[in-house]
Amino acid sequence: MKKIDAHQHFWKFDPLRDSWINEDMKVIQRDFLPSDLEPLLQKNNFAGSVVVQSDQSEEENAFHLTNAEMFDFIKGIVGWVDLQAPNIKDRLEYYSQFKKMKGFRHVLQSEPQRDLMLKPAFMNGIGSLKQYNFTYDILIFENQLQYVPSFVAAFPGQAFVIDHIAKPLIKGGDISDWKAGIAAVAQFENVHCKISGMVTEAGWNDWKKEDFKPYLDAVLEAFGINRIMFGSDWPVCLVAGNYEEVAGIVEDYFSSFSQEEQDKVFALNATRFYNL
Repeated sequence: MKKIDAHQHFWKFDPLRDSWINEDMKVIQRDFLPSDLEPLLQKNNFAGSVVVQSDQSEEENAFHLTNAEMFDFIKGIVGWVDLQAPNIKDRLEYYSQFKKMKGFRHVLQSEPQRDLMLKPAFMNGIGSLKQYNFTYDILIFENQLQYVPSFVAAFPGQAFVIDHIAKPLIKGGDISDWKAGIAAVAQFENVHCKISGMVTEAGWNDWKKEDFKPYLDAVLEAFGINRIMFGSDWPVCLVAGNYEEVAGIVEDYFSSFSQEEQDKVFALNATRFYNL
């Protein structure tokens, strides 16, 4: 079975808008477009991908929708809307006409208010997603995991996915708080987890595959085989490795699993979650 990359990005690099791409990340201070990713997917036996927002604007949604019309391998889009806006339902109604628009994300990890997800206006927006069958990607740092159980408990019918295994401090190797937080979130059956973004939380130049095993063990134990999915986080991952290396970490870990289980992690779970 061909695989699905459940998490990647495109952008036309703008130093002002993309100021999060700092000098340490010089290697990704350039344009990354569908024509750059397509050969990598083909080479690594991926049938397609889900492109995820990196800029919090509806202009970026238009950029992704245009790309998705031109490139069939783009199977889904996770865009951005202002979930706190009074006209949120109008915006969701508008995006519901686009078959490849699958869900939305907000960059909660960068918000000064660490529990912004619990703000009534934000929750109002989340409460409108299910009506249009939209998913929600939860992008947080480990120190925000404590707020997620209350957040997802309020929307039992809403499909959620944790991005980048909630960005544990892999470089420091301290796993206990994160592991407890992940286990608490996984109690909610409507929450899934992306095995993505791990290399950028490790030592960029000196990580080893075994560094990730305790984190993969914990995610698998918490979420089980049916609620996890692989994402490359390309091109952000390029600051710490190439596409093959990033995919290889997860492929090696699951290599002793049955073909059916591997198909779930690398294709079927993402296809089901995003309705690809």
